[in-house]
Amino acid sequence: RHMGAQEIEIYLTHLAARAKVAASTQNQALNALLFLYKYVLHKPLDDPIHALRAKRRKPIPVVLSQREAQRLLDSMQGQNQLMAQLLYGSGLRVSECLRLRVKDLDFDQKQIVVRDGKGAKDRITMLPLSLIQPIQLHLRHVRAIHQGDLRKSMGEVYLPHALERKYPNISREWIWQWVFPSRNFSTDPRSGRLRRHHRAPSTLRRAIRAAAKIAAIQKHVTPHTLRHSFATHLLENGYDIRTVQELLGHRDLKT
Repeated sequence: RHMGAQEIEIYLTHLAARAKVAASTQNQALNALLFLYKYVLHKPLDDPIHALRAKRRKPIPVVLSQREAQRLLDSMQGQNQLMAQLLYGSGLRVSECLRLRVKDLDFDQKQIVVRDGKGAKDRITMLPLSLIQPIQLHLRHVRAIHQGDLRKSMGEVYLPHALERKYPNISREWIWQWVFPSRNFSTDPRSGRLRRHHRAPSTLRRAIRAAAKIAAIQKHVTPHTLRHSFATHLLENGYDIRTVQELLGHRDLKT
């Protein structure tokens, strides 16, 4: 209670200089102390905190070779394999893949429309020819599930940007359904309705980790690794960096 900004500065500097903690850990400590003083001790700190800040490390992206990527995908099966193939073949983020709706797939143009990507931007990326038939076969199965849901007076999905209020009947239409729906219904916290949401990202992450072990890949492989590998392999195959930037949805060439 008797300590103030000066003591907090000393402690935070110790975390950065001696304990060598990550920047996120130091920020968490600062936020916890600010909360303690303001809401528990009722002594908000008015003086600015001038502590030595921990440096943010920029990790080098993990990239698979083309052979490693193929071994990884060959070690997977079912929907998880198809989702991983999309991450690698289209450069999708895992959230973008899971949020795909039927209408976002353009088989004739061999394109995927990514809606509301990072930065709330839409973009178009490639749909590999090799994935068209597997996705179409997968959608036949998904459509059968959807038709079964409709017979149970279910089958509606969450719609973005108040579309549900404007068009109350389209939430059950086929084109708005998730490409990768979950196996079970769950309660939508936004509306309280029982719906079939899209699959959870944790399922795909676990499947990719398991596949990396099976394929004996000695790297830390995550879903985002496939996106990095997509970009790297396009550049290796002669694509210009501006095109790759647009496919990834990056504002800055440096990223």
